[in-house]
Parts: sequence; C-alpha cells; structure tokens
Amino acid sequence: MKYMEDKSKGKIIRRLKLIEGQIRGLQKMIENDTYCIDVITQTSAVKQGLSNVEDLLLENHLGGCIMNQVKAGQTEKAKQEILKVYKLKRK
Repeated sequence: MKYMEDKSKGKIIRRLKLIEGQIRGLQKMIENDTYCIDVITQTSAVKQGLSNVEDLLLENHLGGCIMNQVKAGQTEKAKQEILKVYKLKRK
C-alpha cells in the first residue's frame, strides 16, 4: 500500500536532508566551541524544520489516509487517528 504521493515524499525527503545538514552543523559548532546563543539559534531552526516536516506528514495523512477511511465507511477509525495525531502535536 502506498501512503504518500511521490511529490509529497520528495518534498519531505528534501526537508529531512536539510535538517540532517543542520544537525551536522550543530555538531561542528559544539566541536568548535561556538557561542551558546548561536548554537541555541540553530537548535531552534532544527526544531522548526522538524515541525514543518510534521505538518507536511499530517497534511498528507489527512488528505489521503483519513479521507480514504471516511470514504470506506471507517469513520470511527478516522476519528481516532485524528485525535491521536492531535494529542501527539500538543506534546
């Protein structure tokens, strides 16, 4: 079963590769004893990047998987998944 369109998958993979580069940059910053505020600024950017990835995944899930469940009459399952994602995003 295919959960994600290739276009969405490509967009998410590109973002994850950017985040991967940011993480490597953070490691170098620590190794080079970079000023703490500069490191914290970069960690904030990484968190925002991950949040953006989550948003894309959620959009894909709601527009694809959840819609398919509703169309198939699995409304209770769809509702439970929406609530689960909502609770995860609040953490």
